Amino acid sequence: MTARTPAPPVVADAPAPPPAPSPGPPRHVAVAGAGLAATQTVAALREAGFDGRVTVLGAETVPPYDRPPLSKHLLDRPRPTWLADEVGADLRTLADDVRLGTPASGLVVTGAGVELATPHGAVAADAVVLATGAAAVRPAGWSAALTLHTADDARVLRERLGPGARLVVIGAGWIGAEVAGVAAAAGVDVTVVEAAAGPLGSALGTAVGGLTAPWYAAAGVRLLCDAQVVDVRADGVTLADGQVLPADVVLAAVGARPATAWLAGALPRETDGSLRVDEGFAVVGAPRHVRAVGDVALRRSARHGWVPGGHWDGALRGPEVLVADLLGVAGVLADVAPYVFSTQLGHELALFGQPGPDDDVVLRGDPSGGDGWTAVWFRPGADDAAAILTVDRPRDVGAARRLFGARDLPRLDRRLVRDLAHPLRETALT
Repeated sequence: MTARTPAPPVVADAPAPPPAPSPGPPRHVAVAGAGLAATQTVAALREAGFDGRVTVLGAETVPPYDRPPLSKHLLDRPRPTWLADEVGADLRTLADDVRLGTPASGLVVTGAGVELATPHGAVAADAVVLATGAAAVRPAGWSAALTLHTADDARVLRERLGPGARLVVIGAGWIGAEVAGVAAAAGVDVTVVEAAAGPLGSALGTAVGGLTAPWYAAAGVRLLCDAQVVDVRADGVTLADGQVLPADVVLAAVGARPATAWLAGALPRETDGSLRVDEGFAVVGAPRHVRAVGDVALRRSARHGWVPGGHWDGALRGPEVLVADLLGVAGVLADVAPYVFSTQLGHELALFGQPGPDDDVVLRGDPSGGDGWTAVWFRPGADDAAAILTVDRPRDVGAARRLFGARDLPRLDRRLVRDLAHPLRETALT
């Protein structure tokens, strides 16, 4: 649900221990986490023919559910969208031991296996998959603000947002924009405060993200950019220029961090808490029976470099690659391209690939028109396309997905990309 696109961080913890050789195929796999990435990992294990023991440890007490509807359908889906229905994988059926309400609280790694600490005793296994997801960021001093990352968060927010309520959203990223749109459509008085020069700047860059700014007014949402928050209270927000924004509800939508603090010094972690993993999702610097996937993983990609987690599609498709490598299934590992989708302020967005801060941007279509548009990021001075964003252009979505299905970055003709007379799929250079 929540996107993270930082520059590759540096290692903050102690230097990584040297990797140990794999002790062979595991007979007992422990999965820390019970969200989409964990559910897909267990499903992939069984689909690959793994008949050993699988233990799942989940922090929440409810069965696994889908997170994107928490923001996209905040007000029209009062109950969680269960993953057993959404992706057809039921942890209770697939795993031998599912312990909800039992979070992993510590990890000991040896050359032959692992031991996970929990509030109810230790779990020993031959291999571990770390899929503990992320937690919403709530800066110090913002205790009066709500966050949105769990089903319980959504319930609390939903109960407080009625017609006429005043909502101040801090952050104009993916989640902030989605909540602002659905709340305004339901008659909520919405103001969005963004510290950067425009919306979605960390994900799309200032130039492209700024093209979404007019959507806010069109949806009945007040957008304040270049606005620094200095005080957050239950009844409002104060900005650095002295402006006070009265509120009945304040939502902090300023990102999420990997939920890995419980690992302490057991594994090398990045400054944001993520775990660097290789193409098979093995944690870099740890024995190969230690894997990480989903929000916690910073994955090495031959196509894109280091790819942060935090995206639904990565949690959906990454586990299949992880399991194939963990079990030694023959074949070339898939390099899953980053993919983000969003419904916000009356528009449909799909982002494929990973934009770079120095990339050249070529627009396809007129963002001020009503027929949708597409942005393509090119490596500086090259024909290699690093990312493609489609906005209200379903015809370009399928083409973008196919273009990022190859092992290398697609090479596109910049001149043809600009010309709507040429379908996007026909802009590829041979």
